[in-house]
Amino acid sequence: MARKERPLDAGDGPLPAFATALRRLRHEAGSPPYRDLAARAHYSVATLSGAAAGRRLPSLDVTLSYVRACGGDPGEWERRWHAVAVELAVETPDLLAAEEGCPEPPYVGLAAFRAEDAELFFGRERLLEDLVATLARHRVLALVGASGAGKSSLLRAGLLPRLRADAPHRAVRVLTPGPHPTRTLTEALGRRDDTDTEESEESEELVLIVDQFEEVFTVCADPGERAWFITALDEAARRPGSRRRVVLCLRADFYAHCTRHTELVDVLRDAQVLVGPMSAAELRRAVVEPARRAGLTVEGSLQATLVAHAHGRVGVLPLLSHALLETWRRRRGAALTLDGFRAAGGFEGALAQSAEALYASLTGRQRHLARQLFVHLIALGEGTEDTKRPVAREELDQGADTAAVLAGAARQRLLTLGHGRVELTHEALIRAWPRLRGWLTEDRELLRRHRQLTDAARTWEGVGRDPGSLLRGARLTLVRDLLDTPGPAGLTDAEREFLDASAAAEDAAGDSARRRTRRLRILVASLGALVVVAAVATGNAVRAEEEVTRQRNDAVAQNLAETAGGLTNTEPGLAVQLGLTAYRLSPTTRTRDSLLSTLMTSFPAHAKEVVALAYRPDGRQLATASGDRTARLWTVRGTDRPVAVATLTGHRAALRAVAYRPDGRVIATASADGNVRLWDVAEPARPTLAAEPVARGGDVRALAYSPDGHTLATTGPAGDVRLWDVTDPARPVEAAVVTGHRDALRAVAFSPDGRTLATASEDRTVRLTDIADPAHPTPLATVEGHDTAVFSVAFSLDGRTLATASGGHTSVRLWNVADRHHPAPLATLRGHTDVVGAVVFSPDGRTLATAGDDRTVRVWDVARPAHPALSTTLTGHVTAVGSVAFSPDGSVLASGGYDDTLRLAGTDRDRATAGACAHTGPRISRKQWTTYMPYLDYAPPCSGLEHR
Repeated sequence: MARKERPLDAGDGPLPAFATALRRLRHEAGSPPYRDLAARAHYSVATLSGAAAGRRLPSLDVTLSYVRACGGDPGEWERRWHAVAVELAVETPDLLAAEEGCPEPPYVGLAAFRAEDAELFFGRERLLEDLVATLARHRVLALVGASGAGKSSLLRAGLLPRLRADAPHRAVRVLTPGPHPTRTLTEALGRRDDTDTEESEESEELVLIVDQFEEVFTVCADPGERAWFITALDEAARRPGSRRRVVLCLRADFYAHCTRHTELVDVLRDAQVLVGPMSAAELRRAVVEPARRAGLTVEGSLQATLVAHAHGRVGVLPLLSHALLETWRRRRGAALTLDGFRAAGGFEGALAQSAEALYASLTGRQRHLARQLFVHLIALGEGTEDTKRPVAREELDQGADTAAVLAGAARQRLLTLGHGRVELTHEALIRAWPRLRGWLTEDRELLRRHRQLTDAARTWEGVGRDPGSLLRGARLTLVRDLLDTPGPAGLTDAEREFLDASAAAEDAAGDSARRRTRRLRILVASLGALVVVAAVATGNAVRAEEEVTRQRNDAVAQNLAETAGGLTNTEPGLAVQLGLTAYRLSPTTRTRDSLLSTLMTSFPAHAKEVVALAYRPDGRQLATASGDRTARLWTVRGTDRPVAVATLTGHRAALRAVAYRPDGRVIATASADGNVRLWDVAEPARPTLAAEPVARGGDVRALAYSPDGHTLATTGPAGDVRLWDVTDPARPVEAAVVTGHRDALRAVAFSPDGRTLATASEDRTVRLTDIADPAHPTPLATVEGHDTAVFSVAFSLDGRTLATASGGHTSVRLWNVADRHHPAPLATLRGHTDVVGAVVFSPDGRTLATAGDDRTVRVWDVARPAHPALSTTLTGHVTAVGSVAFSPDGSVLASGGYDDTLRLAGTDRDRATAGACAHTGPRISRKQWTTYMPYLDYAPPCSGLEHR
C-alpha cells in the first residue's frame, strides 16, 4: 500500500494551490504509488513527491513529466505552470538560484530596497537623519531626486523601518498613485495595516508615504482627479487636529509640473529634502557592507572601480546595484572580483547584458511579445525623460508565451509583478538597454498615438460610454491608422470597441460635416481676399518665417542626428544618409559629430571585449588584445575594414595589454594570469613565442616599451613596476623593480626621451620615476589631484605635458611636467559623463583622444595645453570604450569596446564629411525618407546612388 502523503502547509498562495492541483490529478489517476510514477516519468520518487509538496515550484520538465505520468493535459499544465511562475516572481525573483541551493544575494539589483531589506541598506545614514528631522518639523514634505538616486529605497528600507522602530504603534502606509489616485488614496486611508490597533488609530498619527508621486502626471489622465488627489493629501495632513503626515517622493524632472498646484508649491518651498549623489565613503559602505553581512569580501580593485563609476553621478544607484548582483552571481568563492564585474558586462553593460540574455532565450513569437510588452510599460516623456508606466495584468495578452516572457523578465529583475500590476523594475532599463531604446525610437510616434487612444478609451468607459467622449475628425484618423499599421503593441478589446464606436458616430455625422465643409469653403474664399490685401505686410512675416524655419531645421536636424546614431550598427548606409541630411540641414557641431560617428568602420574583432590596441610603428598593422584570452594581428589600410593576419594564443586568462617594440618585430602581451609573453612577429602570418618572463603572480594590467626598445615595463598587483632588459627578446632579464604606490597599478608610460617613467594607480596618484639608468630607478615626484583611481596616463610628443584619466569630477587632467620634480596642473577636460579608461596623444602631440565608460570617444585640441577645447565626440559603441589609439601618421583613430567591436574613424573631419556618400550603399528610398523625415521634401543627399 502506498504511503500517505504529508499534509500541505496551510496557506492560499500559488504554491499550495499548485501542489493541491497536482495531488488531485494523481488522485483522479487512481493514486498510483510514486514508485510507479517514477518508472513512467523517468524522475526519482523524491523529485516527483517533492513536486507535489508545495515547498517550491518544480521545474517545468518535472511538472510535465508528473502530469503525463498521471494522464493529464501537458498543454494546460504548461500554461498553469507559467502563471504560477509569474505570481512567484514578485516574491522570489531569484527562484532558480534558490532551487539550486544558492544563498540569498546581498544585493537587490534594479529593484528598490524593501523594508525587509533594511539590514542590507547602507550609505544613506546622513540623508535619513535629515529626512526624519524634516518630517518631525513639517506635516507634509517632498523627497526630490533624479531617477535612480535611490529615493524609493530610502523611503522603504530607511524611513519606514525607522518610523516603526521609533513608535511601534504608529501607522505607516506606502502607496503609489497609479492611473486612479483617488481610488488608491481612498483604499489606503480606509484600511489598517498590521501595525495598527484601535488605540493607535485614536492616539498615534498616520504617516502616508506616496512613492513615485510623478505618476499623477504620467499615468493619471484626468486633470480633475489629479487636482483632487493633491488637495486631499494636503488637507489630510494640514487640517486642524490632524494626526496625519505625508511624504511625497518626486522625480526631479517633474518639479515644474508641481508648480502648477498651490499646495505643492508650499511644500517645495518650505519642506523639501534633496537626494543627491553619494559620497565616495557612502558608496564604499553601500558596496562593502551588504557583502560583509553575507560573509563575503569585495576585491579592492573592484571597490575602486565601482566607486569611480558611481561617484558624482546622481542616477546610477540601480545600475550599481544590478552590477553588484550580477558580480555576486559570478563570485569567486567568497570574493566579489573585478573579473566577475567585467564578465557581467561592466557598470551599464551588466544591465544590458541581462536584458539581452533574456531576449536571446525567447522564441521568435516571444520576442515579438517582449517588444510589445516592454514598450507598453513606458510612458513617453513630454519635456521630461521617458518613465515607467505600470499597467494592469489584464491589459496584457493572457497566453502562455506572454506568461513566459513575464516570468523570465521577473527572474532577471527587469520587471516587477504584484498587486495585479506589471511594471519596469526601474527606469534605468530605458537608458541602459540599447535594444529597448531602439524600439522606442522606431515606435515613438505610434506609441504616442496608442497612448492617446488608451487614455481616450479609458475616459469613455469612465463616463458610461457617453457619445460625447468619442473621437472625431483628425484625432480619429490618427488613431484609426493603428488598425492598419503593425504597431509596437496590439490593441485591447476595449480600445477596439472604442474605435468602432467612434467610427460609427463619425459616419452618422457625415452629412452634417459635409454641410459644414461647404460653409467653410465660402469662408475660406473670403479670407483669400483678405490675404491678397495683407500681402503688402509680408516683409516682416517672411523674415519671421525664415527664423521659424531655421529653428525648425535645427530641431529636426538634432532629432535626425540622434536617429542616425541609433541606426549605425544595424543599417550603416542609411545612418550615413540620415546623418548627412541632418548636417546639411543644420551644420552644427552635434550634427557633424553624429555624421562622423556613422562614418566609422565597425566590426566584431573578438569574442569578448577589446581591451587594448597598438599600431605597428609603420602603421600597416594593428594588434588587438581581448578578454577572450587572445591577441590578434590585423593588416590595416586607413579606415578600410582590417584583414585578420594571425591570432596569438596561450594565455590562461583575459588579456590586459599589448604593445609593439619600436622596431615592429616583437609584440608583448600581458594577461590576468600574471604572465607576460614576447612574440616574434617579423613574419606576421607566422608569429612565434620568443620568451615568457618569469611570472610573479597576480594581474599584469599594463606594459610599455621604452623608445629605444631595450626596456619593457610591466605592472604588478602590489603597486610595483618591473623593468626588463629585452635587448635580446628571447632572453629578457629583470633589471629593477620600481615601488612606491599603495595599490594596484593600472597604466604605465615612458616619456619620449625614455628617461622618465609615469605610473598610474588605484591609490589615486601618478608617480614619476627617473629611469635614465634602468637598473637604478629614482623617484622624482607624485602627482595628486584625482578623487578616484587613475586608469591611464600618456606623455605628449615633447614630453612637457602629461595626460591622466580617472573618474569622478576630474576624469581627465593635463599636467605641466617640464620640471619633473614639480608637476603643475594645467587643465581639467570636462565632457565625459563616466569613468575615462584610456587617453592617448596624437603623433604630433596637438590632439588628445579619450575613451570612456559613457560609450564615447572624445577628441580634444590640446595645441595650447592650458586651454584645451573639445573638437569631436564620436559615438557608436553600445557599451564602455576601453581602449583607443592613433595610427602612426595620425590619420586614423581606432577604438575598442566592451561590446567586442573595433571601430576606425578618420581624423580629417572635412575630408570625411566631403566623402560621406562613398559609404552609403543604396540610396534612401521615398518610403524610408517619409518614415524618418515626413516633414521634408524628398531630397536624397547622395543622388548618384541607385534606388533600392
